[in-house]
Amino acid sequence: MADILTPEQRSAQMSRIRGADTKIELLVRKALHARGFRYRLGGAGLPGRPDLVLPRYRTAIFVHGCFWHGHDCPLYRLPKTRSEFWRAKIESNQSRDERALGQLAALGWRTRIVWECSLRGVHERERAAYFDSLAHWLQSSEAR
Repeated sequence: MADILTPEQRSAQMSRIRGADTKIELLVRKALHARGFRYRLGGAGLPGRPDLVLPRYRTAIFVHGCFWHGHDCPLYRLPKTRSEFWRAKIESNQSRDERALGQLAALGWRTRIVWECSLRGVHERERAAYFDSLAHWLQSSEAR
């Protein structure tokens, strides 16, 4: 199946996809800050460039989009156009993610992945419960 957009239109559309400061990432940052957590952005030179770094808890948090990281959920669907390209791209992203998580663990960092599907389209109460459990995990001695 051919792409219905011209290469220029497709390029313009893809350029609008954000790599940082996404709505979900901003939601996570705001929720953690409201719960008293202080963090750094940009990965602080750590493997995989985590979205949030909490040095006090020696924890790195990744906020992943379900499509770009191939999450097994309803938000992920392999495109029918250029499916081999997308399969290779997403598998490459997944292997890079695994490598980064392994490197962080070897350096003694705790890691957590916040998936887009866990926050997108859910009620405010469910979101609050998710962030409360994340805050509890951060303060716990689990995997320290």
